Amino acid sequence: MNIHLSTRVNQPYLKVRKGFGKELFEALNPPFPPVKLLRFDGSEKGDLVSLELNFLLFKQKWTSEITEAHTDGEAFYFIDEGRQLPFFLRSWRHKHIIRKTAANRSEIRDEISYSSGNGILDIFLYPVLYLQFAMRRPVYKRVFSGK
Repeated sequence: MNIHLSTRVNQPYLKVRKGFGKELFEALNPPFPPVKLLRFDGSEKGDLVSLELNFLLFKQKWTSEITEAHTDGEAFYFIDEGRQLPFFLRSWRHKHIIRKTAANRSEIRDEISYSSGNGILDIFLYPVLYLQFAMRRPVYKRVFSGK
């Protein structure tokens, strides 16, 4: 399954790129499940991000590796791929793209591909994951307001 979301912000893409750190990652976490950040190396190739999801009755570890990162005169992107995923996911690939749209404006795009290994479960997970990533939009707008 694929989820694509985009958010326009009022900052140059290279400034937005610099803001993609641990603080932003923690601000983007949804209210449920609560997330404990275990490791955050950054957003360069080879970096790892590991977290613990607390589903109240049980906890699941999620570790992703940055498998690709690129910056040029128009955009910055990095891709994280799941290495250790919660039991309900078999694969995870998330491409984060920060694209220049004007001199002092950018678009942040999240392109997510995932699979649970079960088509029915994938359909059930879609609105849950979509909502969690849609909740990033106001955070992106607040953090990268240009003020």
